[in-house]
Amino acid sequence: MTIIPMQPEHWEAVKAIYEEGIATDNATFQLSAPDWAEWDQSHLKHCRLVIIEDNIVMGWAALTQVSDRCVYAGVAEVSVYVAEKYRGNGIGALLLNELVAESEKNGIWTLQAGIFPENKGSLALHQKFDFRLVGKRERIGKMNGKWRDTLLLERRSTKVGIE
Repeated sequence: MTIIPMQPEHWEAVKAIYEEGIATDNATFQLSAPDWAEWDQSHLKHCRLVIIEDNIVMGWAALTQVSDRCVYAGVAEVSVYVAEKYRGNGIGALLLNELVAESEKNGIWTLQAGIFPENKGSLALHQKFDFRLVGKRERIGKMNGKWRDTLLLERRSTKVGIE
């Protein structure tokens, strides 16, 4: 397996993996995947990763800016998705480990994740990489007519933004 920067040509595989996550009803509030142009515009240009084996994209990770205010320039939200048939094999951990390293190389001092409480795998993965529970956002959004909670986790870098 190799982790490389995501390129536009990976989009169809990335989108398919994202759609598998959407189908679980526990990965995102999104009900459908955007097109490439919309996704590309909404994610940071750096810290976009795919993990590949035999030219097959097995998972992806990327960051979204949380605010356009300059004081939050080093704060980003994490997305990590693994194809359904590869889940449970440590791919998410490989991606998140590399995403943390890349984020620090790019001046990100805080990573955050909003995770549905039902998504036990994602919670365990983030906690493995020193994300701490900040709080519970009760009834933060509706999904298919039902209010959903999210847990807010964050990871503060020990290398960037410590001065």
